[in-house]
Amino acid sequence: MPYQFATERQDYSDLSSGRVLYSLPGHPAFPIRLTSEIFQRCLAARRARGLKAPPVIYDPCCGSAYHLVTLAYLHWDAIGRIIASDIDPEALCVAQRNLGLLTLAGLDQRIQELAEMQAAYGKASHTAAIDSARRLKKLHAFQFTEHALDYRLFLADATCSATLLAELGDAAVDVVISDVPYGRHSTWQLGDPPTSPEASSAPPRPPLWRMLDALQTVLRPTAIVAIASDKGQRVAHPGYQRVARFQIGKRQVVLIEPRTP
Repeated sequence: MPYQFATERQDYSDLSSGRVLYSLPGHPAFPIRLTSEIFQRCLAARRARGLKAPPVIYDPCCGSAYHLVTLAYLHWDAIGRIIASDIDPEALCVAQRNLGLLTLAGLDQRIQELAEMQAAYGKASHTAAIDSARRLKKLHAFQFTEHALDYRLFLADATCSATLLAELGDAAVDVVISDVPYGRHSTWQLGDPPTSPEASSAPPRPPLWRMLDALQTVLRPTAIVAIASDKGQRVAHPGYQRVARFQIGKRQVVLIEPRTP
């Protein structure tokens, strides 16, 4: 069985995209169960190295940040901080609204928004969404008031090491979880490639390679990087070594870690 941790099928309807959490048009939501499985595999890899502190999680291609928010609701106390970035300003607007749902004020605002839509249109879907939001509020009442989950969001090209370093500083990230673009519903959006004599004479590197290269500047030496992609993208870079690989459906998930000097 490909699932080692999220082995039971749970009812994730309260966290479904477009109900309480905001959706990004044209971008299907990442499967919640798979998100949980990836994170728990990262935690297991960290525990095997004696690392027990809640990690700082970063996604450099966060899109709407849907999977980060669902992950927070499922594993709140196991997360130290959430950091997210994307090159698309429209996606970041949706991500900001979703990450805001990790605060009591943000969730109350969403409940009020849904109540206004229900009053205006009287749809059963709005009533169901209000019920879901209230359940989330009740289940996480303690976390909202006693264990607030810090998050940060910024605009960045995931392949630009200078930008990531300027925004995050070095050795800032414990776990990277990213569903990278692979063409069907999303494509890589890149800034200008590095300019140097070496870069101009060498063939261009794939975007995923460039992202892994840029991430090296902000990872702790003990970091785990989990990349979900299609099988057409090779998750490999000389600065990393593979920890694990598994496949669920059409997605491959590869866990890698920085190579030690």
